[in-house]
Amino acid sequence: MAERRVRIESRVGLHARPAAMFVSAAAAFDGDVRVAKAGGESVSAKSILAVMSLGARNGDEIVVTAEGEGAEALLDRLAEIANTD
Repeated sequence: MAERRVRIESRVGLHARPAAMFVSAAAAFDGDVRVAKAGGESVSAKSILAVMSLGARNGDEIVVTAEGEGAEALLDRLAEIANTD
C-alpha cells in the first residue's frame, strides 16, 4: 500500500470542482483509494460525498492511501489536484 501526506494548497480546499476532479481521478483507478484528514477516519476517495464530508480546507493535511498497480502515479496526481486552484 502506498501512502502520501499532502498539505492542501488549493484556496478552496477539497470543495466542489477540486473534489470532483479528485474523485474522478480516484474512481478511474482499479484498486482501493482512501483519504483522511491527518489524524482522522479515512473514507473512500471514490465518493464525492465522502470526500466533501472531510471538510478539508486550504492548509489542512490529508493522508491518501492507494493499493494496486500504479498507486504511486495515482498519489502524484491526487497531490497535484489538491495543490491546484
